[in-house]
Amino acid sequence: MILSVDPSRALPVYEQVREQIRRMVAAGTLTPGTRLPTIRQLAADLGLAKGTIERAYELLEGDAVIERHGRNGTYVSEVAPSTKRERIIGLEQPAEALVIVARQLGADEESAVRALRAAWQRL
Repeated sequence: MILSVDPSRALPVYEQVREQIRRMVAAGTLTPGTRLPTIRQLAADLGLAKGTIERAYELLEGDAVIERHGRNGTYVSEVAPSTKRERIIGLEQPAEALVIVARQLGADEESAVRALRAAWQRL
């Protein structure tokens, strides 16, 4: 599972984790029944406090995105797969955020697209 967090962002780190997992579930990257890393493991992988991951998992459980089964693990909920339209809608907000930041930095469209392509290749 590929997650990254940026503590310097205005969005709290637990929300960054929550949103990334939600997007992966909506996109079908994480399929129903997939076992997620333990809180301890994910916290260690990301260099975060266990409480941060606990909070993200609590919110995801409240959203019915994941199911927690105590010592038996945490799994992606058995929900209906999202449609292609829902996946596209899931990209609109991050795309708008990229455009806003690019414009604030004075970049043109081509520069923003090049930066996106470079990030795509890197990750």
